[in-house]
Amino acid sequence: MFLLIIIHCLLLLPTATAANQDQLNNKRATSTIPVSDLSVGKVSAGKIKLCAVYPHLKDSYWLSINFGMTEQAKQRSIELKVLDAGGYQNKDEQLRQIEQCIHWQASAILVGSVNFEALNQKLAQVNQHTPVFALVNEIATKNISGRTGVSWYQMGYQLGEYLVKHHKNHFNATPAKLAWFPGPKRGGGSLQSTKGLQAALVNSLIEIIAIEHGLNEKITQFSLLKDTLKKYNNIDYLAGNAVMAEMAINEVGGLPKGQQPEILSHYLSHGVYRGIKRHKILMANSDQMVLQGKMAINQAVDYLQTGKVKVLQAPEIITIDQETIHKLNTGLSLSPSNFKPTYSVKVNEVK
Repeated sequence: MFLLIIIHCLLLLPTATAANQDQLNNKRATSTIPVSDLSVGKVSAGKIKLCAVYPHLKDSYWLSINFGMTEQAKQRSIELKVLDAGGYQNKDEQLRQIEQCIHWQASAILVGSVNFEALNQKLAQVNQHTPVFALVNEIATKNISGRTGVSWYQMGYQLGEYLVKHHKNHFNATPAKLAWFPGPKRGGGSLQSTKGLQAALVNSLIEIIAIEHGLNEKITQFSLLKDTLKKYNNIDYLAGNAVMAEMAINEVGGLPKGQQPEILSHYLSHGVYRGIKRHKILMANSDQMVLQGKMAINQAVDYLQTGKVKVLQAPEIITIDQETIHKLNTGLSLSPSNFKPTYSVKVNEVK
């Protein structure tokens, strides 16, 4: 049997907490991992059973995470169970699903939390007897075994940084108005990405005139978008979650020429990717979701097999626009177009 090459490009930092978050925010907590390191053979992981709890599988972002995790579970020949809380509003459902993972006798639990703080006590209790790893979304507690995920502060900051340069290059000293749609108020990195955006826009000519929180669902984002466009005149930029960005294409297209805001997304989806290629969306960040899914599996399996210390690991955040999108390795960011949500991988499902 060949051991899978252990990921070397990890940031040996303490897990993100409220106390040390500012330290992480001010660093690009990222590390590029060669593709080959994720695909060289597989290990016999014995009876390792990983249980992953997602906020939802309603959009292509988490679908791409799901694809990466299931593919890597097959590569490493371990069992994977996936549970879906159904949305960021469903804290109690996610707590029940964590209990399901325990009753399933999971070797480790990977939690894509629906809330930055609400699960703290539960996760700390569980981690005393079953290793818990934060998945994608930042959480406040330090009482876990590790985390895979980028800094959402940096996701917001890099969007703002790009926008400041773009606006200066194209509009010189003209003031501009931005409406910001980060997503749910206490989940999914919304608060952190907002802080990052605000920091990037300090001393710029771009003013955030509205911050509209809401679930990353079509109905919610459509309503927020319509109300915002009706309430505010002459918005120059619409920025925020991918669901909003996708829906904004049609809404902006129906406005008179010269009154059409440019659209930006602080993370990537299949629809946003197509929008950038069609010159309908200005830019987006990719935190390489498929790669993150693979990294999360590796982190948990390596920990269980080698007793590794706590780590925070993250891929590079890649900012893409209409000029650079052709350089993006889509296989590390987006699931195949025909991929469907996968909730179980058995040990015998190897490549």
